[in-house]
Amino acid sequence: MGKKADSGAPTEAPNDGALAPLREKIDAIDRQLIELLNLRAGLAAEVGRHKSRHGLPVYRPEREVGVLRAVTALNPGPLNAATLEAIFREIISACRALEQPLSVAFLGPAGTFSELAALRQFGNGVRMDPCASIDDVFQAAESARSDYAVVPVENSTEGAVSRTLDLLLSTGLRIISEVSVPVQHHLLTLSGTLEGIARVFAHPQALAQCHNWLNQSVPALQRVQVASNAEAARQASLDPAGAAVAGENAALLYGLTAVARQIQDDPQNRTRFLVLGPQQCAPTGQDKTSLILSVHNRAGAVHHMLAPLAQHGVSMTRFESRPARTGGWEYYFYVDVEGHETDPPVAAALAELQLTCAFFRCLGSYPRGA
Repeated sequence: MGKKADSGAPTEAPNDGALAPLREKIDAIDRQLIELLNLRAGLAAEVGRHKSRHGLPVYRPEREVGVLRAVTALNPGPLNAATLEAIFREIISACRALEQPLSVAFLGPAGTFSELAALRQFGNGVRMDPCASIDDVFQAAESARSDYAVVPVENSTEGAVSRTLDLLLSTGLRIISEVSVPVQHHLLTLSGTLEGIARVFAHPQALAQCHNWLNQSVPALQRVQVASNAEAARQASLDPAGAAVAGENAALLYGLTAVARQIQDDPQNRTRFLVLGPQQCAPTGQDKTSLILSVHNRAGAVHHMLAPLAQHGVSMTRFESRPARTGGWEYYFYVDVEGHETDPPVAAALAELQLTCAFFRCLGSYPRGA
């Protein structure tokens, strides 16, 4: 008996018939989603016109975080909270772009963890403005070349980012949000192997965060410091004898392959970023306030400075000192407290701090990040 001729038509899997009704329901839901998303977008455009008429800011982080908190609270599953939040962040971003396209400055080039933080905060519906240094990021937003700035402020392994702290002293921008990004470093090369590799490019903080792994696994490689993780990946993409310590986004951007993944010494390594802008955020009920304080160099001055926080029941979540560079062994203290500057206990504590501190500056109140 001869073989049956092959018609070339696709054959239906045995269970495809049973799946057809489910797929029809999915298609119908997709049509509903498209209709509802465009209805939401139309309302967002109307909101944008109202904001434009009244000179209101397009980006309202307190409103957006309120939407995201409500979405996760309403979520019955099976989608997990992080997935649903990511979906709605992009919906918000696309709708916001209909109100007015925004630009966001970050420490470049493309592929850095700063870019990842900016995208995580604003979504893809913004124009990204990569800058060569943290100073340039501040300047971009201060000059209104960009609407907002995203800057690193501290790392869970290496501590504070000194340049950001210094620039916060003099900027007219306010902190309007914060975002924390897991920092996962990979050792990357063009070939995906260490064959012929003589040097490794990395940002100084990345080298510090991977110090033990590099010493144990590739001690012979020359370590070359560069301005960013993305620049490290770019250099490695041009150098057959070069490797890079960088993240997944930089690897994809520059066509590199991981020799080893997650080589950071601390598996919980994270970097906290600040979002800077010109406006003041309204309270959300889950807020943080950042301050810069200074006192005269005398016995008990720091204890006296912090007393109003304790007296009014205001919790301090961060305390960082930086030399004031006056030659008199004086310091600026960077303090984060729980609550919004308009909350009565916080407002009372801040009023007393202004009276007792040699220097007082409120950098802003903003929604507390995860």
